[in-house]
Amino acid sequence: MIALSGERARFLFREDVGVVDAATWRFHAGWLFGLLVALTLVIVPLVPFMHHDLARQPFFAPMTIIANTYIIAYAFAVLVIAISYVMLSIKRLRDRARPTALAGLVPFLAFVAASLHFLQPIAADAISIWYVVILDGLLAVAIVGTVIELGFRPSA
Repeated sequence: MIALSGERARFLFREDVGVVDAATWRFHAGWLFGLLVALTLVIVPLVPFMHHDLARQPFFAPMTIIANTYIIAYAFAVLVIAISYVMLSIKRLRDRARPTALAGLVPFLAFVAASLHFLQPIAADAISIWYVVILDGLLAVAIVGTVIELGFRPSA
């Protein structure tokens, strides 16, 4: 396993200067994705506690407080992971001589898709399920294209 010092982490995830190779991008993008999946899986057992009905539950329900506190921390963590991914991808895109603006494509599509997944059941009459399906398809194409372009193609 590659040791990640404070200076190396700053270079990879907080600065937009420099370049990285495909193996470095694959490794760090992979563990960022793994961290995102792990944090998301914690939500699954908390979902039943996220809806609070005062008619049937006490005002201070400890599990509801824990679930909603976790969601706030999770939202912050997702934003930090997205920023870290963008900074890492900027370096790799620069190494590939591609426009660095493409680094934000996958996080942008992921945030819009997540928003549609949240809103569509609430507003099914206004948001067709096909918008969600089409955006999920675009996100999948963007992810596959990004992994191939940044993770496996040689430096320019």
